[in-house]
Amino acid sequence: MTTQMDTNQVTNTTPVKGHWYRDFVVSPTARYWAAIARILLGFTFLWAFLDKTFGLGYATEASAKWVFGTGDGSPTFGFLAFGTNPNGPFASFYHSLGDQAGVMGANGPTMYPNSWVNWLFMLGLLGIGLSLILGVFMRIATVSGVAMLFMMYLAEAPWATYTDQTGATVAGNNPVIDDHIIYGVVLILLMLLQAGTTFGLGKWWQSLGFVKRFPWLA
Repeated sequence: MTTQMDTNQVTNTTPVKGHWYRDFVVSPTARYWAAIARILLGFTFLWAFLDKTFGLGYATEASAKWVFGTGDGSPTFGFLAFGTNPNGPFASFYHSLGDQAGVMGANGPTMYPNSWVNWLFMLGLLGIGLSLILGVFMRIATVSGVAMLFMMYLAEAPWATYTDQTGATVAGNNPVIDDHIIYGVVLILLMLLQAGTTFGLGKWWQSLGFVKRFPWLA
């Protein structure tokens, strides 16, 4: 004979039926750690934006600060011009994007800080970072973040070895998986776990009428 307590226990551990991405049972501890992962990953994107924008002296020197297109730096030029794998399948495409961010001349590079490539990349970093930290627009942030990370993965093409200017063979540490793929998977997992509802504004955001009407804004 099933007691009332037994019935409650069964009920409390049964997933609530609904949309496929909500059919998860997550303990409070798991939700807390998912929220912490969300905030840390969001800060990773936001810090990249801040450092490149204001030249905080970590990955970006003060002389190369972007300052919303008014500084001397071009945050995408270095990666697109020198960080892409020349043997990658889309090398020419990424180099063409690099030409929009700056050109290398005999006397050094000429930067185009106000290039649309820089604006698109930097606004992406800012938007994804803030969305993850606040726990709102999680679906848009996830799609945008996965797209950005996958494009960077294709640019580096870790499976394609090449010979650098010194004659050394350059190869990725892992020919299949790198940090861009891992971050992308984590982003998808955080969205599915609705991590924005813990230590974030996600629960309030999802209760708004226009968000209920357009669920892709959640």
